[in-house]
Formats: sequence, C-alpha cells, structure tokens
Amino acid sequence: MDFRQLRTFSCVAELGSLSKASDTLRVAQPALSRQIKLLEHELRTELFTRNGRGMVLTEAGRLLLARTSGIVRQIDQIRDDIQSSQGPPSGQVVLGLVPTVSCVLSARFARRCVEKFPGISLRIVESYSGHLVEWLHRGEMDLGILYGRSADLHLNVESLGRDNIVAVGPRGCGLARKKSVDIGWLLRQRLVLPSHSHGLRALIEHAAAQRKIKLNVQLEADSFRVLTSLVEEGLGFALLPPSSVHGEVADGRLETTAVSKPMTRELIFASPIDRPVSTASLAVTALLREEVAACRKDGVWDIKLS
Repeated sequence: MDFRQLRTFSCVAELGSLSKASDTLRVAQPALSRQIKLLEHELRTELFTRNGRGMVLTEAGRLLLARTSGIVRQIDQIRDDIQSSQGPPSGQVVLGLVPTVSCVLSARFARRCVEKFPGISLRIVESYSGHLVEWLHRGEMDLGILYGRSADLHLNVESLGRDNIVAVGPRGCGLARKKSVDIGWLLRQRLVLPSHSHGLRALIEHAAAQRKIKLNVQLEADSFRVLTSLVEEGLGFALLPPSSVHGEVADGRLETTAVSKPMTRELIFASPIDRPVSTASLAVTALLREEVAACRKDGVWDIKLS
C-alpha cells in the first residue's frame, strides 16, 4: 500500500463517488479507479460495492478506513504545517460540536474563522458526544466541544464550565409565567427526549430513577432540530440548555423555565492526546476560545464557569 492509494481510497470512501473524488483530488476518474483496483488486488479483497448510487464500502473497506483515515490526515497535516511555517496557517481542521452547542456557536465561529484564516479549510461536524469522542480517538477529527466527565475520555481536555438544563415547552404551556417547576412534576409529564445512547437521556433517566418515576416518553428524536420541532407542535416537554433554544423563545415559539433541583452537565474542549497538533489546529483552538468567551459576554450562551 502506498500513500497515494490510501488517500484515494479515503476520499472515495468519504464522498461515496469516483466522480466527486476526481473533482476533489483533481485526478482523472480512470486513474483513481486504477489505484482502487491495485489496492484491492494487493489486499485480495473488494473494498467497495459498485452500484448505480455510487461506491459503498464493504466490511473490509470499513475496516481499512477505520485503521488508515487518521494516518492519511496526519500525513496531510505534515504537508500543511511545512507550508504554514513559511506563511499564515493553512490546511483542513475538523471541529466537532454537540448539537446544543452547534446551534449557538457554529455560524458565528465559521464567519470569524473565514475572515481571520482564509487559508484554513474548516469542517464542522455535528453529532453527539459518544460519536465525537470516537472520531477524536481515531484521528478523524482535530477538536471538539462536547459533554462528558473529562477524566474518563483519555483526551486532552479543558473544562469550559457547566450547562444548566431547563424545562422547555410549546407556546402557551405556561412555563414562561413560572419562576421554576418542580422536577418531579416535570418528569411525570409527556416528554420528548433523545434516545438512550444520548448522555442527556441518561441524566434525565437517573433523575427519574432517584424519584422512582417512570418516564412517559412517546416520542424520541436524536436530531436536535426534530426534537425542538416536536415540542413546538405541543407533543411533549423537553429538557435542554436554555442557550440552545434562545431564538425559538425570543420568537415566542417555545417557553422555558428553571427546574427546582438544578440539572447540569460539564462542557469540555477536547483534542487527541497521542498526536502532534497541527499549526492550523492551534490557530483554530485559540480563536475558538475567544469565541466562547465572546458568546458568554454577549449573553447568547449562559454556560456557567466551573
């Protein structure tokens, strides 16, 4: 296996198409196809299933991608770092954000990054904490802002503070007129929650178990935007950080209030522990810290310092 073959394989796997990979790598399709075939010949197995919709990874292909994607990114970063040493930072940086942070931070931060570092290609990935941690460990992501107990993650971590959780309901539900609601009352209502794989669900389940309450969950949504839209439709209450629904509350589409016994989650800034940090990642990290501080100062993100 040589690096050119692995880089071609990684690009085709990510885009799911030879034609898209050809445009990205600026290499003719027949040349890319030949590199894939040479790689399959050497490994004595098919890496893709070809169909009318594109290129789909086989089980062997998924294994190869998991083992090599981080290596390909590190070699690309070496090239970018050498080029950056002669001028402004350049190269790709992959930033992972949990959905409730992404809705507050991503657009503001992307604008600042484009203005300050035109040579950096920023890719923002939105997912839940468990997926972000896995991608950081595999080298597929450079930086992340996520929830979790920092000591358990085996990553370079920095605590950003704690996010409060509030009750969220539809317009006219009466939450806005209350200073707070009893957590026991809230947990007995019809709820719209993420699935059990989500850290927020575990936090709510734990609170219910302490009070011996069986949750009434008729609808689940692992998409943050779907979850809030279900609440808007009056299909149940949710528990979310207030910053994540600031716009909907301001527009009168949702109502929020505090819960009687505060529920919080630690929010952390994370990066891989076992790899050198690229020049572009260092620049993005510094800018990201500035933007988090600016969001606090502007009042659009009410995360509490630890």
